[in-house]
Amino acid sequence: MVEVGGNFQRVAPVQIEEAVAPFRGAGFLSVDLDALQASLEKIAWVDRARVERKWPNGVRVVITEHVPAARWGEDGLMNTRGELFLRGSRHIPPELPQLNGPEGTQEQVAKLYLETYPRLLAVGMRLTRVELDARGAWQLTVGDDLIVRLGRQEVQSRLERFIRVASPMVAARGTDVNYIDLRYSNGFSVGWNSPAARVARDAKDKTPDA
Repeated sequence: MVEVGGNFQRVAPVQIEEAVAPFRGAGFLSVDLDALQASLEKIAWVDRARVERKWPNGVRVVITEHVPAARWGEDGLMNTRGELFLRGSRHIPPELPQLNGPEGTQEQVAKLYLETYPRLLAVGMRLTRVELDARGAWQLTVGDDLIVRLGRQEVQSRLERFIRVASPMVAARGTDVNYIDLRYSNGFSVGWNSPAARVARDAKDKTPDA
C-alpha cells in the first residue's frame, strides 16, 4: 500500500500513480525507496519527495511542490532558490517578476534578482524585471516601467549608487522619471517622461561606458 501526503495543487494524482505503479509489486522490505523517490521527483512540479516505509506493509510518500518565484523568458518558471524547474509552462502567473538572459545564464540572472529585490524593497521599490543581454549588459525595471540601466561594468557599485543617490529622487519624482542611466564612472543621467522637465545629472565623463 502506498499512502500519499503533502499539500500540492499542480501535481495530478494520475502522475503520482504512474510514478508509483512500477514499485507496487515489491515487498515491504525489498521496495527501492531511492528509486521511487527519484521517479517521483521527475514529475514537473515536484520539488521534493520524501519516501519512507510504513509498518506493517506500506510506503508513505510526502510530496512538496515547487513554489514559482519568477518567470524565465517566455514560458519558463523559476523557484524560490532561483532554479529553472519548468519550461513550456501553459500558465504563467502575471504577478511574477520577469527574468531574461541568454541560455545558460539563468543562475546568474536569478542571483542578481535575489540579491537586489530585498535591497530595493527596503527603500520602497519593487523590482519587477531583470535582463541580461547578449553583450553582458544589465537592465532592471522597477515598479511598472522605471528602467534602471546598469551596463556591463561595476554592476554592484552602480546598483549601490542607484540605491543611495538616485532612489530618493525617484521616490520624490517617481511618475516623472522614465529611466535612470548609471553607465557613468561617477554619477548618472535621468530620462524624464515630460520633455519640458528634461534634466540630466551627468558624471565628469559625459559618455556612458556600457
